[in-house]
Amino acid sequence: MSVTSLIDTALDRSVVLGYGWPGLIVRRALPGWPDGPERMDGKVVLVTGAGSGVGLAAAIGFARLGASVRVLGRSRERAEEAAALTREQAGDDVDVRPVACDVSSLAALRDFTTRFLEQEDRLDVLVNNAGVMPDERQYSADGVELTFATHVLAPWVLIEELTPLLTRAAPSVVINVTSGGQYGQQLPAGDPESEDTSYNPKRFYARTKRAQVVLTEQWAERLREQGVHVHSMHPGWADTKGVRNWMPVFRAVTRPIIRTPAQGADTIVWLGSAHEATDSDGLFWHDRRPRPTTYTIGADDDPEEVRAELWEYVESVAHGERSA
Repeated sequence: MSVTSLIDTALDRSVVLGYGWPGLIVRRALPGWPDGPERMDGKVVLVTGAGSGVGLAAAIGFARLGASVRVLGRSRERAEEAAALTREQAGDDVDVRPVACDVSSLAALRDFTTRFLEQEDRLDVLVNNAGVMPDERQYSADGVELTFATHVLAPWVLIEELTPLLTRAAPSVVINVTSGGQYGQQLPAGDPESEDTSYNPKRFYARTKRAQVVLTEQWAERLREQGVHVHSMHPGWADTKGVRNWMPVFRAVTRPIIRTPAQGADTIVWLGSAHEATDSDGLFWHDRRPRPTTYTIGADDDPEEVRAELWEYVESVAHGERSA
């Protein structure tokens, strides 16, 4: 193993330094830091959860590269605010368009994807970034646990419904934004929505992020032959509105090293344009390098039957074949 790899791995395993801004700064200075991102003129990018934080930073980054960006917000007002903020940071001449959808609702997702398919000719990059962390157990309009509906079900539906546009733009990229917290959780066997687990916001958040990583690998296998490359990534510890609202103590403790949203979004924007993303499939990225999905210290890998159960469950709920 090279000195560069040793340093990079040490940062990753340290968590504190690797997930904070020091890790990114050190990695950028090491030999072999990947080039890019490259210009994206003529390409169409859709970013969910683009109203603030990492999602907004990603939208700004893509717009600066010349991409035509669709910023998705929960409401039309939120989406228009996100578009205005993106133009403010990326320049008035960029092509940024607001699109609205409550991604926790299957009906809203179907309405949105129907309209999107009619309005767009292609989709080069889909970034599934929308996230929630409610203080109490909540359910979507479809009766699905809200964290699961937002982090697991919504990306699955968006990928399935928008595959025709992704295929038309092939090679195209799907980026599922997850969390390093997924290392501490396994998929709950026989209980995909964790109904048998006492609600804990951080545990449910991390567990659904684990599910995102697993579904990323499954989608990558299914879409590879169509030229659609599906990856997941985690941004490290970024100073976002969600962290400030949902994890104030964590934010206070990590404040000296917490990343800016733009630093957290760096790998998203890079993956959207890098050949590394279309030369591979189903990887879990952090700071422009693929990472293991499990560590010796942390949760074990998920049994194949539990992984299959997750896919079957999400597919059945998405298609209305099972009551949540």
